[in-house]
Amino acid sequence: MPDGMSSFPPRSAGRGAPALPLATLRDCFGLLVAGPAPLALDGSTVAGLPARPVALDELRDLLLAASCLPALRDAAWAVVIRRSRRYGGAWTVGAAGMALPALYAVCARLGAHSDLDAADVQAEVLTGFLEAVATVRLDLPRIAVRLRWAAYRAGLALTVQQREAPRPDPDLFQTVAAAEAARSGPGLTGPEEVLAGAVVAGVLSDTEADLIAATRLDDLTVSAWAARHATAPRRAARLRNRAEQRLADHLTGSTGSSRAARATASERPPRPHPPVGVVGSLPPASAPALAVAVAGVPA
Repeated sequence: MPDGMSSFPPRSAGRGAPALPLATLRDCFGLLVAGPAPLALDGSTVAGLPARPVALDELRDLLLAASCLPALRDAAWAVVIRRSRRYGGAWTVGAAGMALPALYAVCARLGAHSDLDAADVQAEVLTGFLEAVATVRLDLPRIAVRLRWAAYRAGLALTVQQREAPRPDPDLFQTVAAAEAARSGPGLTGPEEVLAGAVVAGVLSDTEADLIAATRLDDLTVSAWAARHATAPRRAARLRNRAEQRLADHLTGSTGSSRAARATASERPPRPHPPVGVVGSLPPASAPALAVAVAGVPA
């Protein structure tokens, strides 16, 4: 398909599982283009489009057609992006929804070469796309291609960071816990106590210990933790990587961890309040809530 876009994948049949970021976006986009008054572009403002309101899902299909001229594709994308920058809300969701085929393809390609959680990859790819929507130059050709590459670069940076991140011995928690138990006598000793001890020793901050416990000992993904603490997934991933390196140095007796711990203790932790809006809260936001939030934005 033009501009490297592909068709939608089938919906997941599983129930009860948390919605992935792109699934949430797909549902929100579907609500925006459904009903008697879908979010639409006035086709008369773009030469080559039908002279009538064109719903964004129809517009996406028109732009994906092999017969679509590159000039028309760029002109239509430029109008959608300008509306996203001016109005935000529904038009930002609409722009991302139009790019869903490309975003799914990017995530599939990155996922084939990484063991990262799919939610983390999708959140980072979507973040990269939305950042590009706000900054991409509209006076240059191949807007859709450049948006896709921005999304791909964001996801690729996360996968490279994950590959290069230090990987502490998976038995390190239990080894240290056993040593502590032997030294202190009977009692409850486990990974949580190791993290608590690192906080007391000044190696980790409370926020870092919570991040490691939630994403390593529980089933929470980095992107979900980041959404709960109103911070970017990439920042949360970097925070965890640095904290785990200091923790590994501390537990193995390596030098230099105390200075790193003091430096991190001065960092301002993420504010623990939930984000508002689609850009900041995907993936955890629900589709109905987003639909209510974006209703009534001028087309």
